[in-house]
Amino acid sequence: MLQLRFSRSLKEFYKPSLRRLWRNSSDNTAAAGGGCTPPFRRSLCTQTDGSNEKRRKAGILPSLEDLLFYTIAEGQEKIPAHKFTTALKSTGLLTGDPRLKECMEMLKVTMKTTSDGALDRHLFKKCVQSNIVLLTQAFRKKFVIPDFQSFTSHIDQIYESAKSMSGGQVADYIPQLAKFSPNLWGVALCTVDGQRYTAGDTKVPFCLQSCVKPLKYAIAVHDHGTEYVHRFIGKEPSGLRFNKLFLNEEDKPHNPMVNAGAIVCTSLLKQGVSNAEKFDYVMNFMNKLAGNEYVGFSNATFQSERLSGDRNFAIGYYLKEKKCFPEGTDMISILDLYFQLCSIEVTCESASVMAATLANGGFCPITGERVLNPEAVRDTLSLMHSCGMYDFSGQFAFHVGLPAKSGVSGGILLVVPNVMGIMCWSPPLDKLGNSVRGIQFCTDLVQLCNFHNYDNLRHFAKKLDPRREGGDQRQQQQSLEPLDYKSLQKELALTDKVWKKVCPSETDEDNSTSVVYRMESVAERN
Repeated sequence: MLQLRFSRSLKEFYKPSLRRLWRNSSDNTAAAGGGCTPPFRRSLCTQTDGSNEKRRKAGILPSLEDLLFYTIAEGQEKIPAHKFTTALKSTGLLTGDPRLKECMEMLKVTMKTTSDGALDRHLFKKCVQSNIVLLTQAFRKKFVIPDFQSFTSHIDQIYESAKSMSGGQVADYIPQLAKFSPNLWGVALCTVDGQRYTAGDTKVPFCLQSCVKPLKYAIAVHDHGTEYVHRFIGKEPSGLRFNKLFLNEEDKPHNPMVNAGAIVCTSLLKQGVSNAEKFDYVMNFMNKLAGNEYVGFSNATFQSERLSGDRNFAIGYYLKEKKCFPEGTDMISILDLYFQLCSIEVTCESASVMAATLANGGFCPITGERVLNPEAVRDTLSLMHSCGMYDFSGQFAFHVGLPAKSGVSGGILLVVPNVMGIMCWSPPLDKLGNSVRGIQFCTDLVQLCNFHNYDNLRHFAKKLDPRREGGDQRQQQQSLEPLDYKSLQKELALTDKVWKKVCPSETDEDNSTSVVYRMESVAERN
């Protein structure tokens, strides 16, 4: 068996491949908010923990806590507490992140014992050791958006560009919605690793309205499965206004994103119990989706909706006539619950976590809790993509290419699968019922970044890829012509020289092994 002696030069030579292995393994931690060790690293830790601990005690191998301290301290003997929190925020993590609760609590306690508000190496280690895996990932730029500050500077520019837009009308057919100022404009994002950023009026509560439709559909599929839910509801865009009294050829609502489909979907939630229990059940789900951030309820909006809901009552009676509900359903009771769910309040910040939970395959990024099963998430994103933006759904799918859902309160819930969730909110709506500023923001974002579903096709025009460190430069390198055969030969020859120089005593008898390593290094360079 070929024995490899990994000297420093050989480690540097294979560093790209090792980095790729580390990145692939760290992807598995996203589901648990970075709090658990993936199989690849766990096996390495199992083999080396004992020897590493001995070396740490002997002072040969620094701990992760020490490495983190030296990274932040930049040659100083102490780290001011504010410098640590500032550095933390630059990675996208908030000090209020529930995953960092132990670290922040220990930091507060420790600060009371110091006179200068600074942490030496031992105090720093005491504070961070309970969250060292997450913090190491953050400062080693192993999150989904490595250059987070650079990316958020682009978000600021797009936000300001949309802010200058005028036009649109605040919805007034529900009297309570008409009270919002047309100048309100907020954008919040949360990545699948829990990186957070906000711009504008992101702490102002507003009602989800139609943005709740994909969420309650996801709950229904989570509870009952796709097959059962779609016995009652179709999957096709209707091509008609969202509040039309119209069913498909099978006398079903066209999809869960129009009013008729959303009313039937409401009847599938927690069947056989009172409305009070159903509402509590859904609110519990919403809280989990939002990572226990703000989720409230506007009784004024609920009362306003019920008093002005003649069209929805008409749809309800039509659905009842066509026997669209499960047997034994009380239609009036279901309409009450439907209005209540539309009146659930969120902020841009809490709703961005909801969107990020969908982007993260059903795991809440900031708690690591599994909220929805994969089937529910997949089906929800599929229908958001095809039906989520009222009569603008086709245009949005064409130009933006991402799952989204809009609401007449001015919200747009946008999902970038495996990357982030975004909530845009501004009350002025266009003629189709979508936020004017929100549509502009989503369009500009995809024009800048390669988030469109088909932006990563081969030979396609390159855009900024925030998922890669140094995204602008990396894209320029990728646009170069591929190596020709002679260049490839030179690369392989160079690989041979490096290999033989590092391990002069090794022979090339195990040709298959050396070829694998050569090809990996060439692929990584290209």
